[in-house]
Amino acid sequence: MIEVEGLRIAYHRAGVGPPLMLLHGYVGDGPTSWRRQIEALADEFTVVAWDAPGAGGSSDPPEGFGMAGYADCLAGFIAGLGLERPHVAGLSFGGALALELCRRHPAVPRTLVLASAYAGWGGSLSAEDTDKRLRQALVLSDLPPGEFVEVLLPTMFSEGTPSAVVGEFGAAMRSMHPAGFRAMACAAAEDLRAALPCVDVPTLLVYGDQDVRAPMTVAEDLHAEISGSTLVVLSGAGHVCNVEAAEGFNRAVRDFLRAHGTRP
Repeated sequence: MIEVEGLRIAYHRAGVGPPLMLLHGYVGDGPTSWRRQIEALADEFTVVAWDAPGAGGSSDPPEGFGMAGYADCLAGFIAGLGLERPHVAGLSFGGALALELCRRHPAVPRTLVLASAYAGWGGSLSAEDTDKRLRQALVLSDLPPGEFVEVLLPTMFSEGTPSAVVGEFGAAMRSMHPAGFRAMACAAAEDLRAALPCVDVPTLLVYGDQDVRAPMTVAEDLHAEISGSTLVVLSGAGHVCNVEAAEGFNRAVRDFLRAHGTRP
């Protein structure tokens, strides 16, 4: 646990080596979302998975925090832990946060890994889809945990994913903070296309070809807009591709980080 500008931030840390910062999506928490990466990559990296403000063991952010607030908090968190120029990997909402971090704090990340990521919903989806998704999130935030999970969980994985894998992720979703979830949903709905030209570090994009939340059109748009980026597509995987196709995901990330150096 660490305090950043009055917010209590919980995190999990493992391993020794160059720092790798992991940013989860707008459901779940850090350790559950990234367990397979923590276990696999801690042999070579100092892996840190935070609970974003409003998730897991962390405090809820103030109303109107926005993606800028999340990015500033993340920069303060990284500085507070003494993580010098970490590699930054973000899943879904976490990927949008990584983009905003690049725009507001360009000296912080060494590389980016954007998994199932958007330039914000507003920057990657139609205005109609963005509005629909945000309105749904605000309604879901008031539902009992079981109903919340029942609606969102099926959109996270492809058909045929082992029930144990889906169930583990669903259990973490049940600990959703209503106020924190609304804050993350509102931040996720922003249009972050202006952040894309600000990305001037090596960038890896990883997407599942069965993702119904961030489909391949989103992946291709980000790949085209982020100069020099690399796109890896995981066959048969859905939105939470780092969980569903962990072996392929971990191999792609390890190869990418090795190719772009391990020291600032």
